[in-house]
Amino acid sequence: MTILVLGGPTATGKTAAAVHVACLWNAVLVSADAMQVYRGMDIGTGKAPRCVLGRYPHAGVDIRDPHEAFDAMDFADMADRVIEEAREQGRPLVVAGGTGFYLRALLYGLVETPPGDYALRKELEALPDVHGALAIIDPVLAERLHPNDRVRIIRGLEVHRLTGQRLSDLHAEHSASLQRGSPRHAAVRLWLDREDLDDRIDRRVLRMMDRGYLKEVRGLLEGGISSDAKPMRSLGYRHLAEHLEEELDLEEAVRRTQRDTRKFARKQRTFLKGLKGFERVNAARRDAVLEAATRAFGPPR
Repeated sequence: MTILVLGGPTATGKTAAAVHVACLWNAVLVSADAMQVYRGMDIGTGKAPRCVLGRYPHAGVDIRDPHEAFDAMDFADMADRVIEEAREQGRPLVVAGGTGFYLRALLYGLVETPPGDYALRKELEALPDVHGALAIIDPVLAERLHPNDRVRIIRGLEVHRLTGQRLSDLHAEHSASLQRGSPRHAAVRLWLDREDLDDRIDRRVLRMMDRGYLKEVRGLLEGGISSDAKPMRSLGYRHLAEHLEEELDLEEAVRRTQRDTRKFARKQRTFLKGLKGFERVNAARRDAVLEAATRAFGPPR
């Protein structure tokens, strides 16, 4: 069995490409997006429209409420089950998403690290600048992580305190060993020139606003989801929540959303470059993913 993996920064068209492949090859779809797992967070996470999801379901979409935890281990376990089901059905499978930790967990397995230490974690959470602290002891990991990604930043600090080792070194050693016995895969990394990607991101944020992004964030807050919840601290949700809490005017909230999304996309590019075996494909070439799918699965059915 061959899996087609579509990775790439946000706004490069991964979801649309995956759906196109599913339409032509009757493929099973798996979302490798850490935010699309949450119910009620649709517009801001770039989920496919409901009519598309109804016809082409994505495993890994809408499987948690925003206050519930979900991590790379959960993703790998879920993906393994879906892979086995697809194998039994004799159907090809496409994994699409930009969460590099999820793709690495699927392809190479997870790094063995010590369990969390609650007391230590609370101590680390109280540090005034956790990202700065991580940059001192593990600059490679700090470069990969957005300063607002407190969960992964604190985990990097925690692992270093417990083991004396940098988490980025453990990841590098693990990736080099390729210990995970995953099915054969063909991996594609969608890319665009930085200027083109930045422009696409800015326009995408504006389209999201037109579709009701602010209303979505307001509904989450009114539904009892705290603005401090992990999903609500991500990209646009954070700034739009600040606007609704009267800390930021709307124009500035949109501008910061665009700015932070551009920065996040650059970090995604850097992380995905470090994953082995990905063929770089220009996202502007609509036929390029279909060519990769044909090489992986054979001609469309």
